[in-house]
Amino acid sequence: MLSNQEVAEALLEKFGDQVFDFEEPYGLLTLSTTREQIIPILEFLRDHKTYQVIFLTDLTGIHYPDNQDKEFVVVYHMHSFVHNFRIRIKVALAEQDIHIPTATGLFAGANWMERETYDYFGILFDGHPNLRRILNIEEMDYFPMRKEFPLEDATREDKIDALFGR
Repeated sequence: MLSNQEVAEALLEKFGDQVFDFEEPYGLLTLSTTREQIIPILEFLRDHKTYQVIFLTDLTGIHYPDNQDKEFVVVYHMHSFVHNFRIRIKVALAEQDIHIPTATGLFAGANWMERETYDYFGILFDGHPNLRRILNIEEMDYFPMRKEFPLEDATREDKIDALFGR
């Protein structure tokens, strides 16, 4: 049985201070790294003879507009079928430099996941073979999952604040 502790120690031994913020929410090993190390870490986990974390379950983005210089986070979920082991890896990016290397060279399935993340958040995956919108129209000049828009229409006059708990 593969343990979170074992994998965390191996990652710390191999990558040192390039892996940090280790957590275990709901038993899921979660850590952060840098954009420079994400591909080597994914490759290490995939090619490790024991761990065999060979499946990229999900790749997505998150927008934290109030986190200065870490406004965007790219999140990778990976799975080892052999050990039924899962891991989450996060990479924070500044809004002014929203680039990260593509994982399509390691996982073919990353192609569509990266396109979707680009389409919704505007995160640029350097080296992606076909980085263009996948669900929205090409003419869109904004990214709908960014938290840049008010949640309510301030011009509406038919709202009664008491009904909204205010």
